[in-house]
Amino acid sequence: MTYLLALDQGTSSSRSIVFDRGGRIVAMAQREFRQIYPQPGWVEHDPLEIWASQLETAREALAKAGLAAGDIASIGITNQRETTVVWNRATGEPIHNAIVWQDRRAEPTCAALRERGLEPLVREKTGLIIDAYFSGTKLKWILDHVSGAREAARRGELAFGTVDSWLLWHLTKGRVHATDVSNAARTMLLNVRTNDWDEELLSMLDIPRELLPRVQPSASEFGNCEADWLGAPLAIGGIAGDQQSALFGQACFSAGLAKNTYGTGCFMLMHTGAQFQTSANGLITTSAAQPTATPEFALEGSVFIGGAVVQWLRDGLRAIQGSHQVQSLAESVPDAGGVVFVPAFTGLGAPYWQPQATGAIVGLTRGTTVAHIARAALESIAFQSAALLEAMSRDAVAAGGSPVSELRVDGGACVNDLLMQFQADLLGIPVVRPKVIETTALGAAYLAGLSSGVYGGLDELSRQWQVERRFMPTMPRERAAELMARWERAVRQTIAA
Repeated sequence: MTYLLALDQGTSSSRSIVFDRGGRIVAMAQREFRQIYPQPGWVEHDPLEIWASQLETAREALAKAGLAAGDIASIGITNQRETTVVWNRATGEPIHNAIVWQDRRAEPTCAALRERGLEPLVREKTGLIIDAYFSGTKLKWILDHVSGAREAARRGELAFGTVDSWLLWHLTKGRVHATDVSNAARTMLLNVRTNDWDEELLSMLDIPRELLPRVQPSASEFGNCEADWLGAPLAIGGIAGDQQSALFGQACFSAGLAKNTYGTGCFMLMHTGAQFQTSANGLITTSAAQPTATPEFALEGSVFIGGAVVQWLRDGLRAIQGSHQVQSLAESVPDAGGVVFVPAFTGLGAPYWQPQATGAIVGLTRGTTVAHIARAALESIAFQSAALLEAMSRDAVAAGGSPVSELRVDGGACVNDLLMQFQADLLGIPVVRPKVIETTALGAAYLAGLSSGVYGGLDELSRQWQVERRFMPTMPRERAAELMARWERAVRQTIAA
């Protein structure tokens, strides 16, 4: 039996999963790590804590599986994407905490770039809009605010990377400074048509090229993990940003196939094949995970607060003691009682792109209970995702394709049957949950398996994808339209505030 090890470094925890050749989970380990909030709108992680937690889970997963490192054919890495790390090449020490993808501190820089009329240039070369979400402006902030950082960067003393590069650098003990195209595409510095760093974009943000990692296809030889870490040298054969990795793990290899990941945020991607398609509906174009050097693309919409709204119910409102209790609390009432919850805790992402928006709960009456708020919080995840899919389908039709006909789902919150049924009802199409919902890690494992010869090609991987449950829409379309109109009205109120 041949096994693959996926390192899944997420926003709130590090996980490692051992898969067998059939894509089945053999063992898993997980460690949460600290979320650091220096001030409102700022979110940081300790990069050394990320590395330590990821290494611990890799060792624990192997031990749970009863496997030695020699049983692993290859390692795949998937990661929270835009989170930005800068470190000293000589010492391996970060010069600042990692600035997390949710962090909004770079918005003034983004506003200045937009005022200079640079958005069309950025959109043409990167597929992205100018937003503090992406890594480039976070990197600029570090270089501007850490004393001597830009000068040290120009001397080649510093390295920048998203979390995949940070882990790869440590796994190889500093021998490899690289990233894959799907992560590089999230920096606002990569020309996604050529898969190379763009001098005009680097100049725009005053980023020294000496900082940047080498860009490779997602399935390729990234180097070897040092024997000291896991007991034997292991090939690292796959890297992809978490959402592109989930698209790959869902076997969405061809144009028109779409998935939604319900995690801390929600991330919907639709594969568009080799076509670089610009959205007219508030979505972004991004590089898909690429098994070869040939560029492949996807349309993407990002919801900043998805499952994190349940964490807020637990930690902020203290309405529940554990996240698992939210479904039973929400099901204790027949509906949300007219309550609409817009969880714009860090602004609104696609398709609205309102960075200054703040959260709101509207429709409160004397009859409102915490159960209604909990149900509205769950429903907010589905409303935001429905807005994304409607935008995506409009773009698909405009490009000569067809509306999305089914939505493949994954991520922690997709196990919530109430949420998945409500999602299908809003969308009016089947919502399909696969047998293996850890598709982010599975995608990384598949990429590693392709580059190491475990798999012969994409057809073999497509045959392994299996359905666990298909949620069929039951709500009348008129009622779904009424609910979406109520949601959009609440969003407008939130933006106006």
